[in-house]
Amino acid sequence: MYIYFTEILKDLGFSQNTSYWIYCGGVSISLILIISVFNLICIKAVIPLIKRITTETRSKWDDILLNEKILKEITFLIPAIVLGVSLPYFFSTQDNTLEFLLKVNNIYLIVVVSKILCTFLNSLYELSYKSDKLKNHPLKGIYQMLKIAVICVSLIIIVSILINKNPGYILTALGASAAVLMLVFKDMIMGLVAGVQLSANDMLRPGDWISMPKYGADGDVIEVTLTTVKVRNWDKTITTIPPYALISDSFQNWRGMKESGGRRVKRSVYIDMRSITFSTSEQLQEFKKNNWLEGVEREDQFVVNLHVFRNYLEKYLRNHPRVNQHLMILVRQLQPTAQGLPLELYFFYNGTDWVPYENLQSEIFEHVFAMLPTFGLRVFQSPMGIDFCNGQLYSE
Repeated sequence: MYIYFTEILKDLGFSQNTSYWIYCGGVSISLILIISVFNLICIKAVIPLIKRITTETRSKWDDILLNEKILKEITFLIPAIVLGVSLPYFFSTQDNTLEFLLKVNNIYLIVVVSKILCTFLNSLYELSYKSDKLKNHPLKGIYQMLKIAVICVSLIIIVSILINKNPGYILTALGASAAVLMLVFKDMIMGLVAGVQLSANDMLRPGDWISMPKYGADGDVIEVTLTTVKVRNWDKTITTIPPYALISDSFQNWRGMKESGGRRVKRSVYIDMRSITFSTSEQLQEFKKNNWLEGVEREDQFVVNLHVFRNYLEKYLRNHPRVNQHLMILVRQLQPTAQGLPLELYFFYNGTDWVPYENLQSEIFEHVFAMLPTFGLRVFQSPMGIDFCNGQLYSE
């Protein structure tokens, strides 16, 4: 076809060089028109048809995988396909122009295909993120690694086209420099391995509350990528941690607390040991009147006021509407110290939210401090200046 049209142009009086450029201009206009027609058909007819079909189906995966963005990127294949099929008919195989155009067309095709694959991987990640089974797994790093692999393979093929070498030749050259590549991509490789381990062992999920004092992290995991784990701390700062650090070092995951439906309270109040005595007859009468001796083994003059107080606190916790009754409730003594006898309250809030949890702790320990004098007990507190008067301890 090239020879036929150039001969016609020569017969019309055009020089060979002018005939060549006129022919190239005509071919370019023809190809642009063909590509424009096919592109218009795809945009106005094919894409709306596919979108209508995916919308009418009950499943959601086709809406995500065949979204508008990936369909539009697929239309960029039309020029490469049209040029790949048409160019050998318009130009002679001995013409250097054909070789150059086909090389450019192949590079364009590889770029478009790699872009489509990366967009498809993004859609796959979105689909897995919305899946109930996969959304809690840190898969973003794996998808990032797959996109890097697609880009690397595309670059190798493009270089092989430019230098007219087999891709295996480039791979052989890269294999010889494997040590350098391992050094360059060290963080990515370690991040990929760590991401697989974190996912396989279910050690970390987006949304988990983790604590890692070594890296100053204490908050919710917002993103797990190939090279970083982002944690939004409670002060709204962002801490980034290498994924492999979560494998090699220790961190605390609070997911179990959230799944249990209860948040632990473990706090002590220090009792002045000098206030621990046998109950007087007046106290025993008051205790009986308020039914505070129920569950106490003996109700005579040898009942210790701290024993009754512990019994009272346990009943108080077991009847509190915001204390989880399905988890452990315990009021116990710890080893006596120079600051007094620690009386520990061990129970769980019936929820996991932070603010109600702190309010419950405050409410219960305010009640504990207020009830201590009723049982003849005192809380230990180091004396201050106001506690001394004329060199002696001041007492009311």
